[in-house]
Amino acid sequence: MKIKSIHLYQYELPVLNGPYRMAKADVYSLTTTLVKLVADNGLFGWGETCPVGPTYAESHPAGALAALSAMAPGLIGADVLPMPLHDRMEGLLNGHSYAKAAVDIAMHDLLGKHYGVSVSDLLGGALAERLPSYYAVTIGAPDEVARVAAEKRAEGYPRLQLKVGGRAIEEDIESVSKVWEALRGSGVRLAVDANRSLTTRDAIRLSQACAHVPFILEQPCNTIEDLQAIRNQINHGLYMDENCTNVSTAVTAAGTGLVDGFGMKVTRLGGLHPMRAFRDICVSRNLPHTCDDAWGGDLIAAACAHIGATVPPPLLDGVWIAAPMIEGHFDSKNGVNVEGGHVRPPKGVGLGIVPEEGMFGDPLASF
Repeated sequence: MKIKSIHLYQYELPVLNGPYRMAKADVYSLTTTLVKLVADNGLFGWGETCPVGPTYAESHPAGALAALSAMAPGLIGADVLPMPLHDRMEGLLNGHSYAKAAVDIAMHDLLGKHYGVSVSDLLGGALAERLPSYYAVTIGAPDEVARVAAEKRAEGYPRLQLKVGGRAIEEDIESVSKVWEALRGSGVRLAVDANRSLTTRDAIRLSQACAHVPFILEQPCNTIEDLQAIRNQINHGLYMDENCTNVSTAVTAAGTGLVDGFGMKVTRLGGLHPMRAFRDICVSRNLPHTCDDAWGGDLIAAACAHIGATVPPPLLDGVWIAAPMIEGHFDSKNGVNVEGGHVRPPKGVGLGIVPEEGMFGDPLASF
């Protein structure tokens, strides 16, 4: 089975009750980029990549479209198999993993349809059907974020992520303390995520001032060197997120004991094929991690859920999807939702998601 044609689309995903507030950005709407691979046997697969603004990572929607357009002509005739396809993409374009991920996800969707199995099966087999999710409580006044935390606790989320950074550290410390008061005794686990925004000084101060609060500290500072500097001066488990841009970095971080876990994005690594390798590294080192993406619709959500289902349950920290902040679905029957703080991979072959005909309009480019 070989690729016969490639079609590229973009689609706007407004943020419900926006903005989505992080330390370095206020996001009101996201442009997602979609790839449709058509094989020479008539089957097709869908993929997606959706950078959450231009400052979260080295990615943006115009870059995704440009990178995919640069690679697409050279992918015509490529085998629909993980190793040959990734090798072909690496030979056509250096870097731009987030764009390559959309092709990888579409390839897995197509391959699953070809063999009549789910993407979870392609990735080794599901170990659970109902997966823990988590809710990202965005930056806000301490009393307000505590109110949201209590609301999401009541909805059944087993884990909450509190965004901090981009303001006086005293306000972050107050937010962490008040959120913990809202969660104490509930069993809900807490992550505090600074999205690279803290200085080493403020990361240490936050951890020491909140030593009484059990949480993991996610990507507090901007560089790996910063994480190395604070590692032995903080009171909390340390997770790497934005700094882990490839499997090689994961190997080093896990092997040297730099981190206690990861917040991982499928498109950051380049798709489900490298995400599978990352999962196996974490299993070998007994490191918990999430299976997420920065943003996106049902295709991204399905990809995250399928790989998340193959992670040993004690090591799965959650599958975050953007569905609670997006109106509607690409596939009205099979769209992925958060219910009771948990998600389920779609049933059926491939991703289990078939976007409704014509909802993305005409392709921006076809090859």
